[in-house]
Amino acid sequence: MSYIYETHLHTIEASACSDTPGRAYPEFMLRAGYSGMIVTDHFFTGNSAVPRDLPWADRVEQYCSGYEHAFEAKLSDERFNDFSVFFGIEFNFECDEYLLYGVDKQWLLQNPDIMFQSRAEIYDTVHKAGGIMVQAHPYRERDYIHTIHLCPSVCDGAEIYNAENPQWQNALGHQFALEHSFLPSAGSDIHHLTQRTMGGMEFSHPILTIEEYVQAFLKGEGTPVFRKDITDPGEHFVPVLSDPRNTEVTKQPTLPVEFH
Repeated sequence: MSYIYETHLHTIEASACSDTPGRAYPEFMLRAGYSGMIVTDHFFTGNSAVPRDLPWADRVEQYCSGYEHAFEAKLSDERFNDFSVFFGIEFNFECDEYLLYGVDKQWLLQNPDIMFQSRAEIYDTVHKAGGIMVQAHPYRERDYIHTIHLCPSVCDGAEIYNAENPQWQNALGHQFALEHSFLPSAGSDIHHLTQRTMGGMEFSHPILTIEEYVQAFLKGEGTPVFRKDITDPGEHFVPVLSDPRNTEVTKQPTLPVEFH
């Protein structure tokens, strides 16, 4: 048996670019073939829906509400008894974004200074809490991005597949991971329930806590997978590496690349 987990997901409660309430996700993800999901809303340094003028504790409360609503939905229906809902963060610097796994609401409440920390300082703070940092969509290009920023020294892994990226950008992310011997990750980066192409991490055993996810990821037990169309019953999740279009670099970045 295999167990597939969504690793990159945004809710309307905390991400300004999402239109999906946290409570709507468990049913959708279960139907799509997932065994669980990690809510990774945009933090205050990125495209956050949380007002900037609130006291820190109130900001954290709203930020975590998307995850909490998803978790409450899981608890409210016995269909989700075996479905996991975990908390994560997507932290932005200069349009280089990192998925933080293994930290929680209490960690946020105790660390208001993370807003002013460098990449290296965030990495140390996350690691002291037992968490990890995975660079999201390393070679993403968008109209709001002017330079691709890469910082290998603060990565425990890198997304080699992001369902919201074109394949040539994912292939560059795969090359980046290979060059630096990073553990590979995959995720959907889902914001809307209309999304069809999805990604995730497959394990041979169930993951029951975010701490278990961190440990399994660090042991290299996860396989990056993707599904081209979740509305097609004939489509199934397959390894990212099974499709050469995800890994063969056919185009170089059009934006300047800056290493930190």
